[in-house]
Amino acid sequence: MEAVQMLAVHSILVKVFLGFLVMGIFIPFVVKKPVGFKKASFIYTMIFQAIATMIAFVGLIAIFTGDLGWQITTIIMVVVWAVMMYIEIKKHKIVKIANLENEQTFKIVKGAFLKISIVQILLVAIMVVLMVLKAKGVVSL
Repeated sequence: MEAVQMLAVHSILVKVFLGFLVMGIFIPFVVKKPVGFKKASFIYTMIFQAIATMIAFVGLIAIFTGDLGWQITTIIMVVVWAVMMYIEIKKHKIVKIANLENEQTFKIVKGAFLKISIVQILLVAIMVVLMVLKAKGVVSL
């Protein structure tokens, strides 16, 4: 595959990821039992990491096959990816070790899950907007 095709695949994966993140917002509202919430959170985290890793892999392949270099936006994307993975791992650990049988703890963890999901969506959306503006020549980073 050429770099242009790899970038197109990267772009599609980012949009799929954004859709997945938006769907993840509904987990705290749909899952009512603590055991189900832990399972849903685990499945969500595994899918999150799989898609995020695919995005990173395809992006890195595009950088090296297309000889695109390490521009500021590329570095920002790598940092955002690392931050999102860190946040997701921390979120999963909190859900895993929390005593969700305690109703108050369960509410707090569900609220944290929701807030973290919103932050992750904002991070990805900001990167998408930045890259669109860069592609249109509005931003030159």
